[in-house]
Amino acid sequence: MGEEDYYLELCERPVHFEKANPVNCVFFDEANKQVFAVRSGGATGVVVKGPDDRNPISFRMEDKGEVKCIKFSLENKILAVQRTSKTVEFSNFIPDSSQLEYTQECKTKNANILGFCWTSSTEIVFITDQGIEFYQVLPEKRNLKLLKSQNINVNWYMYCPESAVILLSTTVLGNVLQPFYFRAGTMSKLPKFEIELPAAPKSTKLNLSERDIAMATIYGQLYVLFLRHHSRTSNSTGAEVVLYHLPREGACKKTHILKLSRTGKFALNVVDNLVVVHHQDTETSVIFDIKLRGEFDGTVTFHHPVLPARSIQPYQIPVAGPAPVTSQSPNFL
Repeated sequence: MGEEDYYLELCERPVHFEKANPVNCVFFDEANKQVFAVRSGGATGVVVKGPDDRNPISFRMEDKGEVKCIKFSLENKILAVQRTSKTVEFSNFIPDSSQLEYTQECKTKNANILGFCWTSSTEIVFITDQGIEFYQVLPEKRNLKLLKSQNINVNWYMYCPESAVILLSTTVLGNVLQPFYFRAGTMSKLPKFEIELPAAPKSTKLNLSERDIAMATIYGQLYVLFLRHHSRTSNSTGAEVVLYHLPREGACKKTHILKLSRTGKFALNVVDNLVVVHHQDTETSVIFDIKLRGEFDGTVTFHHPVLPARSIQPYQIPVAGPAPVTSQSPNFL
């Protein structure tokens, strides 16, 4: 196939990192777009790479146990590391500031920290199984100040750094989503909404997985994308992607449905306002444009792919060793 047979390609400078193994743990920070490779709990080195970084950040940490989450604040001034379900450790990377670590324990009694998100260079949110805690980090004083908290049962969470919105999965089935918006030291609770599951659940266990949810800004508006593996209508086969428009004010509404007409494992990306859906079994991708006219049923607009399914253009990186790194390799991002 020639270049004209592909309409998707990988960037020219992919992030190349050591693959995960028993000694090396790999983490991705969605806000800074950084990959962390942590060897031996940090004792033998931490290497941080981003798509625009000419010079990776390298440092060592004392091995205090397994690292569960690690992220720099915006502008890489403060490093936060979670090793336990109760506390997060902080280290300043600011010139002429104290290098001594400081620690913050979650305020809610008996809560377990699921993870954390930096919303600015000095503001951080702890997400626990019992709610969220919004803090201001004071690096010169080496402590944190609680700005606001909210108690709510949480199954899992998702963060969209472009819009500074955190989405919490709540209720037993997990399909009631509660968004929070963060800006300049304030936390705003947006109206919660319910994701329609494909069929009536047969059990009272968690039905909505974070693997089937994504958040993205499309044509300047924030959407929650739900990968529904089976259509709700009996005369329709295949999976579909349901788009919920999440405004800053007002209720979240289901507005678009992207018809995939196939089943299996999928992955979602949004590139240049286009929704790209990758199908693992066929190793092909399809593109949707919600600005184009679709079939409107009075509530939602149904869309079909704008182009036939195609594979991503093959890509190889020559490296020293017996085999090149390809776009299917585990250490290629």
